[in-house]
Amino acid sequence: MALLLSVTIATSMTGVEATSTTDVAYKPDMSNGADNFYKSNKVNKKKVSFENQYNMKVAGNLYIPKGLNRNTKKSAIIVGHPMGAVKEQSANLYAQKMAEKGFVTLSLDLSFWGESEGQPRNAVSPDIYAEDFSAAVDFLGTRPFVDRDRIGVLGICGSGSFAISAAKIDPRLKAIATVSMYDMGAANRNGLKHSQTLEQRKKILEDAAEQRYVEFTGGKTKYTSGAVHELNENSTAIEREFYDFYRTSRGEYTPKGSSPELTTHPTLTSNVKFMNFYPFEDIETISPRPMLFITGENAHSREFSEDAYKLASEPKELYIVPNAGHVDLYDKTDLIPFDKLEAFFTDNLK
Repeated sequence: MALLLSVTIATSMTGVEATSTTDVAYKPDMSNGADNFYKSNKVNKKKVSFENQYNMKVAGNLYIPKGLNRNTKKSAIIVGHPMGAVKEQSANLYAQKMAEKGFVTLSLDLSFWGESEGQPRNAVSPDIYAEDFSAAVDFLGTRPFVDRDRIGVLGICGSGSFAISAAKIDPRLKAIATVSMYDMGAANRNGLKHSQTLEQRKKILEDAAEQRYVEFTGGKTKYTSGAVHELNENSTAIEREFYDFYRTSRGEYTPKGSSPELTTHPTLTSNVKFMNFYPFEDIETISPRPMLFITGENAHSREFSEDAYKLASEPKELYIVPNAGHVDLYDKTDLIPFDKLEAFFTDNLK
């Protein structure tokens, strides 16, 4: 609780949404049709935890189709949540829907977030995030009802880039799908559509470096980025899109030990580690394992899926969902192409 008493929130949206200098023409339909907190009556849920190679507990929800024959080994899918979110936001929905289609699924909280371990809370560590996906393979691959040679991964938003980072060095991930992917490295270095200048990037690095002195000497922790807490006449369409998910009953979720003021916000001093994160470097080495990039026609993040698709080697597919924005694909079940995901994982986890 001491952490919660020494907190300030930076008002800038450093390296993420607010780096765009122009608003997008797309006007999101907000909560209409959203079902983030979906509860399936066709699957069994079990809370689980396992350690990564840093001896940190990673928490997750294991979903098993009802009536599963425990004498046969099933294919499995790991589902990662958006950056700054937790498994209760989008990941659980996807995991349940895919479990309904016959897969064993595991939604996880990345280290430093949700119910997973890691101090300080809300810290950024792309390497450890990728390790969490490999640790999830360790866990699933040692379940008697899972075929360790048929494990795939599905990363939503920032987890798309973390899943790719993991897949580059972990060949046990046999099929890789991303939805509304953010390249968290490029987003922080360049901003959306390369709207951030080198001078702006250097100023962010300078501010974070100076903040390290403040926190090293006992000063308040500073946070950045994430979803805004209120809207006004100057709020951008992207800010409104994230606000509708993270700050309303549609998707708001505060993990135990945190507070609404902290949710979605990484620490300023650790967020700059994304500047050194290049998930698409060597992405072609994942081949011949298949990759599927799903993005919305109107998504402000569409550039990242398109970049990854261009750089990846075959087999690969870019699937664009008509009339969908970035956050739409978090929880709008009438837009999310679950049948496409089912076909992809069924075909490639044979």
